[in-house]
Amino acid sequence: MAKLRLTIACDSYDYLQPLREGKVQAEGLDLNLLTVESGIRHQRMYHYGEYDGCEFSMSSYLVARGKGIDWLQAIPFFPRRMFGHKFCFIRAGSGFTRASDLRGHKIGIRSYENTLAFVVKGMFMNDYDLPLEEVTWVCSNRELVGVKPPASVKLDYAGRGRKLEDLLLAKVVDAEVEPDLAAGWLQGKGTLERLFPDFEKAEREYFQKARIFPIMHPIVIKKEVLERDPWVATSLFEAFKESKRLYTEFMQQPHRLSFAFARSYLEEERAFFGRDPFPQGLKENRHDLQTMLRFAEQQGMLEKPLTVEGLFTENTRDT
Repeated sequence: MAKLRLTIACDSYDYLQPLREGKVQAEGLDLNLLTVESGIRHQRMYHYGEYDGCEFSMSSYLVARGKGIDWLQAIPFFPRRMFGHKFCFIRAGSGFTRASDLRGHKIGIRSYENTLAFVVKGMFMNDYDLPLEEVTWVCSNRELVGVKPPASVKLDYAGRGRKLEDLLLAKVVDAEVEPDLAAGWLQGKGTLERLFPDFEKAEREYFQKARIFPIMHPIVIKKEVLERDPWVATSLFEAFKESKRLYTEFMQQPHRLSFAFARSYLEEERAFFGRDPFPQGLKENRHDLQTMLRFAEQQGMLEKPLTVEGLFTENTRDT
């Protein structure tokens, strides 16, 4: 029997290498696994349906489901998780030393829906004494799905195509939050500073308090594919999990990794989290997902209430 040919788009992650190399096979599937970076991938999927499935924005998925849009169905495999602290930048010498100093100021974000912005807004308002309404959020991109924040939220749009780093240096905004490290920072120009200079310490403290390692993206599949072949959801989930398991096994030997202290860092990270920092499946991620839903409600992103179970295909809810 011929395998079902599916095109799935994801970013380039180390743990997907076994799947890309063919060491892992998705049962019943002939996978065309494309590497497509996030912004382009999300646009192509949502507006043009270019893939059978893909890695997708968590917050935009919540906005869509809140609107009753269900042609995308998620499975509880989460390719990307990130703490937001390391991505918060201010101008060098601006004098801001904590998030609450930004009250009454402007923060540049890619969009109100952007998942990193969504996570940082949530942590600012819940853990860093910076209410959502006491900042002007300046967006450099249009929304993917389309969200209408509460009237109390101050939202501006910069000129299309303007980079957040340029807006920050031009003093159009006073801080920026985006899911890539600023070019000027990477080049060591000295024009930018981190809002959280010791970001690792801040991220560790945040995890110990909030108990979440924020989920950026789930894997979504077109509903039309699942209506015809519902087993695709479980086949993909198991294949992604197996690829991650093999890569985790590969990492156990430090000579395979290009870090001088790879093994000590790996052991330190496992000890801190008390488990794999990147758990998959619904059961181990329930708290994180409930937190995402709470953030979405607080930020006025949901037109109707959602449940954790309702976000995922029925046949992957018991994972």
